Amino acid sequence: MPINPDAVGAEGSPTKRSWTAKDALLYAVGVGAGTDELQFTTENTKDTPQKVLPTFAVIIGGGGVPMDQVGSFNPMLMVHGEQGIELFDEIPADGEIESVGRITGIYDKGSAAVLEFESTSSDAATGKPLLKTHTSLFCRGEGGWGGERGPSEKLKYPDREPDQKITYKTREDQALTYRLSGDRNPLHSDPSFAAMGGFDRPILHGLCTWGFTGRALLHALCDGNPGRFKSMKSRFSKPVMPGDELTVSMWVEENTALFRTTNQHGDVVIDQGTFTFN
Repeated sequence: MPINPDAVGAEGSPTKRSWTAKDALLYAVGVGAGTDELQFTTENTKDTPQKVLPTFAVIIGGGGVPMDQVGSFNPMLMVHGEQGIELFDEIPADGEIESVGRITGIYDKGSAAVLEFESTSSDAATGKPLLKTHTSLFCRGEGGWGGERGPSEKLKYPDREPDQKITYKTREDQALTYRLSGDRNPLHSDPSFAAMGGFDRPILHGLCTWGFTGRALLHALCDGNPGRFKSMKSRFSKPVMPGDELTVSMWVEENTALFRTTNQHGDVVIDQGTFTFN
């Protein structure tokens, strides 16, 4: 069936997801953490207990969404539109969560449909809320039924130089590491598949770029302390190629920051970013 706008508000069944310390370490390396971030990349360094990058929430969260109720769309024409996370506590190095998801919006953009979801995850043992994820998907070719277009507000960045700026260089093989955290889409590894999508080589996962951006926010604004990282939300605006440099610019006001990420050519790859911290 086509996209079903009546599915807004539908809630899925609870789902469980567990992870190990190794999963968290692999994710950290996948988003560029290295020898100067041993609290995230090792579990047995002297006087350095293992910590988990806050953006690992996108790997373990997001469960329980009733995707079977939104209708049909061509996954080859779907792109990640926006991503957000809220953290209520630090993510432990290993654990299990139970997640409940719901459909929060379905919008008609004319040439496309936008599907929005949120999922709340609690510690499976204690029932204590741990994190929430917000996701939107842009499904090309699925609009035009006459529905609401949805919100269109845009952030206005301050007319001044960023208060903080960090640049990271991705590796040529970055996508091959990141994909081991779960997203095995061949768009990020198979040159022939990438060519069918119009790319001359495989592109980097959007959520890998997002993880690099989250690391920059964590170190620049939270002194590397995951307990101070509260929420992050932004829009994906352009693909990144493995090997690209990523510069995260931040405009800070008290415990909130606006941010965006650009590549070495100055192209904005992550836009409309908001971040809160303690």
